[in-house]
Formats: sequence, structure tokens, C-alpha cells
Amino acid sequence: MARSPRVSPPPVSSSFSGGGEVWLGLLLFAATLVTYLPALRGGFIWNDSEYVTAPALRSVEGFWRIWFELGATEQFYPLLHSAFWLGHRLWGDHPFGYHLVNVLQHATAACLLALVLRRLAIPGPWLAAFVFALHPVMVESVAWISEQKNTLSLVFYLAAALVYLRFDTSRSPRAYAYATLLFVGALLTKTVTASLPAALLVVVWWQRGRIDVRRDVGPLLPWFVLGAAMGLLSAHVERVYIGAQGEEFGLDGLQRSLLAGRIAWFYAAKLFWPAELIFIYPRWQVDPAQVGHWLFSLGALALLAGLWCVRQRSRAPLAAVLFFGGSLFPTLGFFNVYAFLYSFVADHWQYLPSIGLLVLASAGLARLLAARGVARAVRVGLPVVIVSGLGLLSFQQSRMYVDLRTFYVTTLARNPAAWMAHNNLGNLLREAGELDAARGHFEAALRVRPDLYRVHNNLANVLRAQRQPAEAERHYRRAIELRPDYAEAHNNLGSLLRQTGRPAEAMRHLFAAIRADPAHADARNNLGMTLRDLERNTDAILQFQRALRLQPDMAAAHLNLALSLSLAGRSAEAGIHLREARRLNPRIPDLRLD
Repeated sequence: MARSPRVSPPPVSSSFSGGGEVWLGLLLFAATLVTYLPALRGGFIWNDSEYVTAPALRSVEGFWRIWFELGATEQFYPLLHSAFWLGHRLWGDHPFGYHLVNVLQHATAACLLALVLRRLAIPGPWLAAFVFALHPVMVESVAWISEQKNTLSLVFYLAAALVYLRFDTSRSPRAYAYATLLFVGALLTKTVTASLPAALLVVVWWQRGRIDVRRDVGPLLPWFVLGAAMGLLSAHVERVYIGAQGEEFGLDGLQRSLLAGRIAWFYAAKLFWPAELIFIYPRWQVDPAQVGHWLFSLGALALLAGLWCVRQRSRAPLAAVLFFGGSLFPTLGFFNVYAFLYSFVADHWQYLPSIGLLVLASAGLARLLAARGVARAVRVGLPVVIVSGLGLLSFQQSRMYVDLRTFYVTTLARNPAAWMAHNNLGNLLREAGELDAARGHFEAALRVRPDLYRVHNNLANVLRAQRQPAEAERHYRRAIELRPDYAEAHNNLGSLLRQTGRPAEAMRHLFAAIRADPAHADARNNLGMTLRDLERNTDAILQFQRALRLQPDMAAAHLNLALSLSLAGRSAEAGIHLREARRLNPRIPDLRLD
């Protein structure tokens, strides 16, 4: 972040700046699209289905819920989910449209970055933009549809910064109003952008060496208030609606401080040596008794102290590090984030913070190349080689997002202890009928974490399909032991007990499933069948009807209701539900109900 030096000839960064900026922007878009071709051909992964608009939110009423109902969406990012809502109207459940929008937003953010850097007279603005656009650490944010919250929020963030910098010189109320509106757009897309007002003060300090409270802090106070409010709301949603609380998050203040130092160094290392990038990194154990854990935090403090001492020579390195660390602050471990269950670090968490260090490195390289005596071939060739190399690495990295199986297999090849990947790949293989392979992955997940109640339930489902009811029952019971209110395991165990001739015991677990989740349609359907086995057909009919109120397209409940109505002598009603069952599932035979 140093000012462009007055040298002659002009900096080669002129290969990446100057009068051809429109062409450079077009070239950046083209290079980004080519780099992400594998991802453009990809599908939905992991939690994309929770972000791409759910069926219950696709209506106009659903749009209202996105904005005004906490918990309607996984996180309260209403502008992001409005974009997904609109996207679903345009291309439905086809992933290509979402991928294309994400890539284009990433390229747009990179171009905005170049404009911001040029306004600040930072050397090599387009070099920094290309490095950011094609750096492999960004692949997770760009190739993963859910992380449109990163790309879209950064567009708003950088646009707000650009307009605010204009306000900083013009003091135009209109410019301030536009900048504020853009900042609010960023907050409503992802709250990590609440760091923008602090980042702008860092820029002011870097430029002038001081911060004037009235001139510099005053206009940003409303932004700090807005950012703090959205941050508190996001923390509440993360804790209450997503589940970022409990024993897994029980770190004390010392552990969190040590964790923060290690996280910061980890991210910096990945920026400058982007090897072995993994979707789920191993989860560290934070032990204050180990001296090594202290070195990261002590090293970070020593670095800050050293940069402060040399600020008279150049404030740029300290400003870049402050931007990097400040933007990372929400994910340094001081606040609970649900994904900490899997790992304390993730590439997409440094999408915005990475700008600080990448700009510092790009500006430093631009200044070196601009020095007298550097051959023109080096001035032009070295940036091209660096950018091309980053693009090639990103192209390779984006291949893992082609489909779910490739995604999980690649993750496990790099982190065999990623129990979540084992579990999700196991479910994928079970649905494909590859029961032995699925069982292997569930068992691998339990070797890493024997206390995973959902995995015990999933393994039991495979064992049941492999006709091993005793083993399946053992794992269902273990799941319930670990989580007594786990409706799915109660339902599955109840169904198994009914099939093995223990209807009275089955009833207890099916009622437990309904108590834990009154909207569990499958549990009501299974309870109805169990009641019918016990010759309580009238009660069974009520349960099938309740199941259909909860899930009107449930073919099994229509069929069961038809059979129970037939037993009750209500053949006309039975016929209606049998026809509906066959419409929903043509494999159901045309039964004769008398």
C-alpha cells in the first residue's frame, strides 16, 4: 500500500494499468471464466440446497419471510437470499446459472479492487486485481455456490469503499449517501463486511500518518453502529438458529487467543504458498501447555511491534497487516462459528482479508519491476508468469467441485480424518446402492468421532438394508443414547422394531419421534402402520391423515390410508387415495380394494 514512486520509465505495472483499462477488465473477465471452466460445469455441493431457495420460500410470501423472519434461511443475509430467490426464478434448480453469476461477481470484485487501488495511487493495481481473481485460495468462494455471499458482498464492499473515497475528497452528501447505501448492501449480504469502516480508517492513517476524529471518524460512526448491530444479530443467529454452542465450542479466553495467532499465520502461509488446499482442514487441538501454540500469537505480536517501529520509513506493511487481521477478526476464534465443528480454518474465510497481503505483495513487486535497470522482458514477463501460474493452480483446484462424489473423494484424499466428508459420501453411496462402500465411510467417520449420533443412525440404515437387523438396532440405540431427542433415530428404530415383530416397543419410539418433532410425517406414517398391526385401525387412519397434512405428496401415506380406509369399509375414499398414491409413485400396483 505504498504510493506510486516517481520513476522513469513508467512502472511495468503499466502492463497491467494505464489507458487500456477497459481491455484489461475484459481480459480479467475472460481469464477468470477460463480458470473456472471446471466449476461452471459443476453441480450443487454440501449445503448449497440450504442456500439456493428452498421450496417454501420461492413464493412472494417466501420473499417476505427472507427479509423479516429469522430462521427462514440458514443465515440472516436477506440481500443474498433475495439474489438466490431471483436466480431461482430465472434458471430454477440448474446449477450453471448460479455458478456463472458467482464467477462474474468475483471478476467484478477484482475490477473494483483495481479501481480502488488506482484511486489510492497504489502501484500495480491491475496486477493485484489479476492475482486476486486467479489466486487458488479464492476457488472455494467462487466454485461453491453457497459462497456467493462472499463474491456479492465484496462487490458491495469495494463499491462502497470507492464511493466513500470520493466523498473523502469532495465531502459531497450525495456521495456519502450512496456509499452508505452500498455498505448496507454489503452488510445484508455478509456481515464480515462490517470491518469496512475500520479498514477505511487504516487507509486514512496510511495516507496521512494521522486520523482526525472529526473529519475521519465522525462520518464513519454510523457505519460502525450499523456493523455492530448486524454483527450481534449474526452472532445470535449463528448460536440460536444454526447451533454454534455447546461443549464443542467450550474454549476459554486463553485458548481462543492462542487459536487466533495460529489461524492468522495459517492463512498468510496459504496466500504465499497455496499448496494442499482442502475444503475441510484438520481440526486442531488447542493446548496452552504446549509451547508451540504460544509461538504463533507471540510471533504475531512481535511482527506488529516491528512494523510499528518501522512505520516512519513505510506505513504500508503495517496497514496491510492491520487490514488482513482486522478483516479476519470475526473468524479468528473469538466468536463461535458453527463450522468450527469441522475445522477452525477454511479458505473462504479469508476471501476478503486476503486483499491486504495480496495488495502489499503486488505493490512491492510492481515497485521492484519499476526500478531502473530492470529489463522490459522481465517487467512484462514476470507478472504474466505469476498470474498464469496462479490461474493454472486455480483451474486444477476448481476441478474438485465438478460433482459431489469428486468433491468428497478429493477432500478425503487430502484429509482422511474429515468425518463430515466420510458421512456425506456414505449417504451419497447409500443412495446409489453401493452399500458396502457406504458402510466403510460411516465406520471410518465413527473411528474418528465415535460420538456422532447422526452417523450411527446412517450406519444403521445401511446395516438394515444389508439385512443385519441386530447390528442396525444397536447403532440406532447408540444414536438415541447420544441424543435422546433425535427424532430420526427414534423413527427408524420404531420402524425396525415393527418389522421385527415388536409393535408395542415400536410404539414407544415412534411416539418419542413425534414428541421430538411433531412435524415428522414419516414417523406418523410408521405409527399408523404400527397401530394397524395392533388392530387399532381408527387411530391408524388419524395418523395417516396427519402425515398427509404435513406432507401431501407422500405416496406411502396415501397408500396406507387407502388400505386402512378399505378395512374400515370406506372404499370410495380408499380409491381416491390409492389413485393419488399411484400418481405419485407409478410403481405401486393397481390394487383391488373391496
